[in-house]
Amino acid sequence: MVPKIQSSRADRRQYHCAYCYYAYSHDIYSVNPLMKKLLTVASGLLLLTLLFLWWWNARAPKPIELIPTLTGQPEYCLTCHADVPEISPSHPTETFGCVSCHGGERLALDADLAHSTMRGGANPSDLSVVEASCGGSNCHSGSEADDRHHIQRVITSIQSTYAGAISNIRFTFGAQTDLSAHFGIHAVTDEQTQTGFTSLAKFDLFNESNPNIQKFGENCLTCHINATPREGDAYARQTGCSACHSVGNHTYTTAIPYTQCNACHNRGNYDLRTMTFTERTDQPTSRLADYYQPIAQFTQCEYTLDCIDCHTRSEVMGDGDIHANQKDIQYVQCKTCHGTLTELPLTKTLTDPNDIAFTLAFLNPIIDLKLGDTILITEKGEPLWNIRLLPDGTYEMIGKATRQYFTFRPVMGTACEQNPAEQESRYCHECHAVEH
Repeated sequence: MVPKIQSSRADRRQYHCAYCYYAYSHDIYSVNPLMKKLLTVASGLLLLTLLFLWWWNARAPKPIELIPTLTGQPEYCLTCHADVPEISPSHPTETFGCVSCHGGERLALDADLAHSTMRGGANPSDLSVVEASCGGSNCHSGSEADDRHHIQRVITSIQSTYAGAISNIRFTFGAQTDLSAHFGIHAVTDEQTQTGFTSLAKFDLFNESNPNIQKFGENCLTCHINATPREGDAYARQTGCSACHSVGNHTYTTAIPYTQCNACHNRGNYDLRTMTFTERTDQPTSRLADYYQPIAQFTQCEYTLDCIDCHTRSEVMGDGDIHANQKDIQYVQCKTCHGTLTELPLTKTLTDPNDIAFTLAFLNPIIDLKLGDTILITEKGEPLWNIRLLPDGTYEMIGKATRQYFTFRPVMGTACEQNPAEQESRYCHECHAVEH
């Protein structure tokens, strides 16, 4: 209890309270200097704490709310990711938002919590989660009639199953009696198949006794879009849809350059007898990672054009059926564009405004297709929408990735000595190979 002190009102007025007056009149601080130090330190710590809390709150970003039109639900991803570019014109942020594709906790402002339920980490197109991320009847797992069965096509494709290589290796080393496809990198089914293969079992390396097949499993199953790549710059690539369509940070495109294909389709040097790779030091590393290595011959169009200028969607993404090998799905040949000595390349005149060619040209607007234009098509009727017939009988191609213009003439009427039955590029190399 504070003792009663006799003093005038004027004496007490200069103090804030009776305790202060008592402390002063009894000279407490000089009597107990330790208390003075403790109070000073406590006051300093309190001030530092308040300053830290002010700084912490000031540095925290102001929440940015986005309500995508597709979901109508608020999400706060842009609070931290406002500088991330829109992934593509087909996926506007204000329509799709972030969570509908990536998953995550849409209302969380803590990074760890917000990312805790993301699908596929930074890649929601990984085939292990693609159905949840990119599926839906109005997105990429719709009907074949609407050409929206993209996920089914990719999952059953050779790019994903690697079924041909697996069956060839197992047949070569006596593990199976024919070249039929029995296994894939992952198990897959196709009840509506038109190829006779309704399913593939998962290739299990531990069930193989032949050491060469085991080596194959260890060295050759990490280069496909359904497999996790090895660590290191030499193996850098993405999985799922992003393996082809994502050529930059958070960007999706159908204008896919050769370099994107080369991330997987480069040519290592390997021994087929032992299923091992052989390191080379006679060329720069970047040169050895190139598909077009100096040990082979290629034509000018193979060097100049990008892969997608020739190869079609069904060849690359699959056609929805399980196939036994690459040969069954790859059908674009030299004659597809150049024709033969006796036949012009197949063409189609665009008369339907809903033709898929217009959709493809819209997604990659390098060419102004119009009704009445005549374009090339494959033997299966797939449109080569970037190649059209000109009035003088020549053809104009526009590079899907480079936007370069090329004009070429058909083989018919030339002095070409081709055999129409020999359509592999190696036959053209006899006359048309160029130095590289």
